[in-house]
Amino acid sequence: MLPPIEHRIATELAAQPRQVIAAIALLDEGATVPFIARYRKEVTGGLDDTQLRTLEERLGYLRELEDRRATVLASITEQGKLTDALHAQIATADTKQRLEDLYLPYKQKRRTKAQIAREAGIEPLALALLGDPTLAPESEAQPYLNADAGFADTKSVLDGARQILIERFAEDAELLGTLRTWLQEHGQVSSGVVEGKENDGAKFRDWFDFREPIAALPSHRALALLRGRNEGVLRLALTVDQPDPDAPHPCEGRIAARFGIRDQGRPADKWLRETVRWAWNVKISLHLELELMNALRERAEEEAIRVFARNLKDLLLAAPAGARTTMGLDPGIRTGVKVAVIDATGKLVDTATIYPFEPRRDRDGSLATLAALAKKHAVELVAIGNGTASRDTDKLVADLMEAAPQLRLTRVTVSEAGASVYSASELAAREFPDLDVSLRGAVSIARRLQDPLAELVKIDPKSIGVGQYQHDVNQSRLAKSLDAVVEDCVNAVGVDVNTASPALLARISGLNATLAGNIVEHRNANGPFRSRNALKGVPRLGPKTFELAAGFLRIPSGDNPLDASAVHPEAYPVVERILARVAKSVRELMGNPAFVKTLRPAEFTDERFGVPTVLDILAELEKPGRDPRPEFRTATFREGVETLKDLAPGMMLEGTVTNVTNFGAFVDVGVHQDGLVHISALADRFVKDPHSVVKAGQVVKVKVLEVDLARKRIALTMRMSDEPPAIAGAAASDTGTRGRHGGGARPERNTGRSAGRSEGRNDGRGTAGGAMADALARALRK
Repeated sequence: MLPPIEHRIATELAAQPRQVIAAIALLDEGATVPFIARYRKEVTGGLDDTQLRTLEERLGYLRELEDRRATVLASITEQGKLTDALHAQIATADTKQRLEDLYLPYKQKRRTKAQIAREAGIEPLALALLGDPTLAPESEAQPYLNADAGFADTKSVLDGARQILIERFAEDAELLGTLRTWLQEHGQVSSGVVEGKENDGAKFRDWFDFREPIAALPSHRALALLRGRNEGVLRLALTVDQPDPDAPHPCEGRIAARFGIRDQGRPADKWLRETVRWAWNVKISLHLELELMNALRERAEEEAIRVFARNLKDLLLAAPAGARTTMGLDPGIRTGVKVAVIDATGKLVDTATIYPFEPRRDRDGSLATLAALAKKHAVELVAIGNGTASRDTDKLVADLMEAAPQLRLTRVTVSEAGASVYSASELAAREFPDLDVSLRGAVSIARRLQDPLAELVKIDPKSIGVGQYQHDVNQSRLAKSLDAVVEDCVNAVGVDVNTASPALLARISGLNATLAGNIVEHRNANGPFRSRNALKGVPRLGPKTFELAAGFLRIPSGDNPLDASAVHPEAYPVVERILARVAKSVRELMGNPAFVKTLRPAEFTDERFGVPTVLDILAELEKPGRDPRPEFRTATFREGVETLKDLAPGMMLEGTVTNVTNFGAFVDVGVHQDGLVHISALADRFVKDPHSVVKAGQVVKVKVLEVDLARKRIALTMRMSDEPPAIAGAAASDTGTRGRHGGGARPERNTGRSAGRSEGRNDGRGTAGGAMADALARALRK
């Protein structure tokens, strides 16, 4: 018998069974992973959120396996075919695949040729020939002639016997397991182009003649091959290396060995050998190829989902710019640049649409409008969406900063992935019922600079665009994984219950959309919450929900300073014991790291709260309301480099990592097409996992290696010693003929110096002098 589920999971997690049993009990009671990981460390022995997510997933799989095991046993018992040996095999099947292999001979299926032959009484012939190859097949078949059943001659009788043996071979669980393992170790995925698709499928040309062991095929290549097949461009096959293509397949020998079939020149040997060949080519190979290709797809999908989840986590936990008045620009050419100004709390305070580009080319008027809005609302940050006309808009703002340094603006390029999805969503319509859809995108761009987490939770994670073949993977599994990431990120940071949107509140442990809406309605009707206890007055927010949610809901300016921290209300008595012991008030203790470090956690434990909880409490007292996200910084794109044509091998650039895959990282260098830093070019050392070097949102320095204009591909390297192929061996000078670097990694306020332009240059876009300066002066005087 297999060990209990809890023991199997404990082994996989390298944990103690008691830890797993405790965690399962909490999950079954409705506790969330963030709550268990943060506030039940004593109960679970300190299992973290990653372990708990794995536990939750494996628990679901193993419970499904047990349910299926019971169904299989009941079915075979009902058929009267359950033997002690079969029962033991089923009871010890540790995977769904093994269980289905054992059940295969007893599974209800359509009427087969083998069943028809059995009904005609031919099975004894098949077993006789298999057991005694000295028998002559043709003469042995004579007694089984049965014209009424469709077996009028010896050929049809022997065909029926062959079908019976083929089905027997194909349903042998041990054989299937052996062949599956051998193919997994030795099989190769081969691909070729479908005839006539050479031009239409040019993007798959790397796979037109490709072969790689199935065991070593990485996720991204597997998904590329499968996409090519789904689009009708590629044909895939599972093959093995055979020096002699006319020789029998290696698996045929394994089938023969399993059933004692040997070619010794006996009367039935040739017939049995042919039966083995048929069994492999017609039945087993097709079954196993489909199964192994499906398994490859599932593994590739799991890995792609894991990569997507990790990238999403990095993006959600990217550094927030903070509570600073921000202007969001959603770039456009013909339809204009949409402008939205939000205050430090994220509230929309002003909007506009400017037309600096074709066909209107009202550059001076656009600059005047931006200047007036910036002055009126004391704008500090300008968030520029990275879509069409992004670099042109960035240049517009750079001119504004040069002409009006007194505005002290900082411009930042922001990913606008998913902004249009939010703009047209029901959530956006409820939030801004009277605002044009196009302007909602500008609001989203501004807000995601202020606080990426708070804004991105409003968008379907699949629309954020940090996935690898995200549309090719199982969508329900992807959604489940990404929802878990969002939940973990939101709860790791916590939210201000008095300012958080319903979308953000709905991601808090224990809450849902209905309760989030009730919280917002309550604060709108009764004013800001003054304490966590006041949350108990929210309709339908019961004791269990309060327990799960309270620790993640913060009240920065409430009556009790602890309500602004991650200390759970249930643990406030521990803080009171600490305060009584040190004779200080909570306000004196919070934010006093020197004193807090002198406290000994073991002195404040009790039967319920052990050292892990006390350590967490002291950490909160030391740095109350600490944010786990990094310090805010952004890349500065190089001036003069705006399109693919502006790039040249050897250029040194700064960019932002937009996506990390198993084969490298994509970096936005400001040309509307991300470049790829291959895994081999990420560092001056061997890199097994790109995530160990870079993460989404990180600012990096890169060098251009190659630019493929036709395929819109950019090859980059983070190893500055690498030389582009065209100039390898030569000094790859980068003197700034296309513009110079635009400064450091951190956003810098404009100091009035020329940003890479010649003084007095007039290129039609205006300078600090002339008509544009007059227009700006008038705008700033208003």
